Amino acid sequence: MAGHAGGRLVAIDVVHYYPWESTPALLAGAAHLLAAGGALYCYSLFRRGGRHTAPSNEAFDGWLKYRGPRFGVRDLKAVEAEAAVRRLRLDEVIEMPANNYRLLFRKQDDRASDRQDSAAGR
Repeated sequence: MAGHAGGRLVAIDVVHYYPWESTPALLAGAAHLLAAGGALYCYSLFRRGGRHTAPSNEAFDGWLKYRGPRFGVRDLKAVEAEAAVRRLRLDEVIEMPANNYRLLFRKQDDRASDRQDSAAGR
C-alpha cells in the first residue's frame, strides 16, 4: 500500500555492501512506501564525478570488488539517476566523517507530474 511509511526511511551502508541491483530495488521500495514529501536518507561511501573521494575509499572499493565483482563504492550520479526515475529527488548531499555522505531524497508528488504531462498533451 503506497504511502504506508509516511515520512522517513533510512538506509545505512546498503548501497556499497550489496550488489548494484539492490540499489534500484531499495529506491523503488522507498518510492512505493513514502508519501509525497517523504524522505529517504542514505548513508554510504560514494564516488563523485567517477572518482573516489579519498585513497581509503579506493582501497575499500578494491576490497569489496575482491569479495565479489557486484559489490563496490557507487557513483553518486548513478544513484541519483536511479532515484529520479522513481520520483525521488536528491535534495541534500552532506559530507560525514570517514569520507561518507548522507544523501536526502524526497518523494515527489505523483499528481504534480500527472498534471504536467496532461498540460503537455502526453
